[in-house]
Amino acid sequence: MKDRSTRPDPRLLVAAFAAIYLIWGSSYLGIVYAIKTMPPFLMAGFRYITAGLLMLVWLAKPLLDGSIKLPTRRQFLNCGLIGILLMLFGNGFVVWAELRIATGVAALLVATEPIWVVLLTWKATRRRPNLLVALGIALGVVGTVTLVGPSGFSGRASVDLLGVLAIVIATIGWANGSVFAARADLPASPVFSTSLQMLCGGATLVITGTALGEWSGFNIAKVSMESWLAFAFLVSFASIVAFTAYTWLTRNASPGMVATYAYVNPIIAVLLGWAINHEPLSSRTFIAAALLVTAVVLMTRGDHSPRKLADSTDRSIGDISHAPTA
Repeated sequence: MKDRSTRPDPRLLVAAFAAIYLIWGSSYLGIVYAIKTMPPFLMAGFRYITAGLLMLVWLAKPLLDGSIKLPTRRQFLNCGLIGILLMLFGNGFVVWAELRIATGVAALLVATEPIWVVLLTWKATRRRPNLLVALGIALGVVGTVTLVGPSGFSGRASVDLLGVLAIVIATIGWANGSVFAARADLPASPVFSTSLQMLCGGATLVITGTALGEWSGFNIAKVSMESWLAFAFLVSFASIVAFTAYTWLTRNASPGMVATYAYVNPIIAVLLGWAINHEPLSSRTFIAAALLVTAVVLMTRGDHSPRKLADSTDRSIGDISHAPTA
């Protein structure tokens, strides 16, 4: 058991927080460059399959010598279900949505995922959210309407509604996966559990892309270097490095501090989308961002659930890529 009196190296803390802030915040931009010449579901699928296989290679020795036990049938099925909810729905639909909406808008909409977690937990436990959480939910709804509602006197939505719908599906899928993962029977090793989730989720993403005809007209020789570099970034940094940093932080920093990624990532995504991808920044975006980030802060601060953050994140992929990230 870890000695709580031993404080971690401050330099490691800074590096770990920088990883989850910057890497997960920039993963939305990585996605948009990857799907410029790669089909969305196939790209996401092979991203997770590659990351999952790399994790299994890393675990080869403890798996062979029996230090890590193979999963039971129930554990494997649970990993598969979580992988489908988090990877196929939670991430796949975000990737597809970025064909239609700006990365900053996608990140801000993804930030509403805690609302669904609160509502699902409320339904499961019959325990009503407190005043801070309720206020956070209300602000989240107002922020979402501000971001995607009718623009001016035209009566038309300010962003593509199909893209918005895809993000809503993603946040609901991610929330269901997160809530289920908190109580599911999973392998004891968090890295092994995550690798299985990635492989199962990645496989269903590839199947979905195949069913949607994404192989038709796709020529791997025509994938640009820009897309390959973005893909490599998503596999190595967003799927492995940031997750490792996040898991380490759940054991070495307070839950309140770790949870700050949820409202830092959207801000970074918006700024990077503006600075690098030339996405417009309007007063409407700033107002919606302020409302949504405040909503997440209130819900984070107001959640007094006795369940520790590490109870769920140590056993599953948890909030990798910042909620349905990216």
